[in-house]
Amino acid sequence: MAFSIKQIKAILSSHNMPVDDLDAAAEDICARHSADLDSIKEERDTLKKDAETLADAKKELDALKANTGDDFKAKWEKEKQDFAAYKAGVEKEKALDAKRAVLREIAKDAGLSDAGIAKAVKYHDFDKMELDEKGAAKEKAAILKGLKEEWADYVQTTETRGASTATPPVNAGAGRMTADQIMAIKDDAERQTAIAQNLDLFGGM
Repeated sequence: MAFSIKQIKAILSSHNMPVDDLDAAAEDICARHSADLDSIKEERDTLKKDAETLADAKKELDALKANTGDDFKAKWEKEKQDFAAYKAGVEKEKALDAKRAVLREIAKDAGLSDAGIAKAVKYHDFDKMELDEKGAAKEKAAILKGLKEEWADYVQTTETRGASTATPPVNAGAGRMTADQIMAIKDDAERQTAIAQNLDLFGGM
């Protein structure tokens, strides 16, 4: 609270201050009092400003903490989702590789050529294929039949031919062929083979 010069003079008079000295003393006291008040006000304003700055800083810090927490949580959740997706992808590919291997074996049993096996593996619907606990196909017979039908053009056939009656085996029968019989063989390759196997009949040539 600020005092006026009049109030200060009244106070000094009550303490028996000489009248001649009242004005000068009152002005000096008033000036000092005003200077103190100004200093106090300045300090108050500084403290108020510091308090406001501190309050603003606290708000920013609280906001930063909140945002950092949310960002970290979001990033952590994304990392977990990405890892789960990666793990699922690895497991799916592993299961698919196992099915491919089983299908290749079944395709071999079906008599498919290498080209047929490659096509069967490439175009097979593995989503419908199931393996048992031992890793074997649950419906092998059906898959085998399906492969033979779908890829019939790639099924290899083994033809078993009997001995040619026109040119019987070199050592057909119980005895050996004679030199004349060998020379009578019409097929050049077979004749040369028979000669090579029976050189002793031709004087060792």
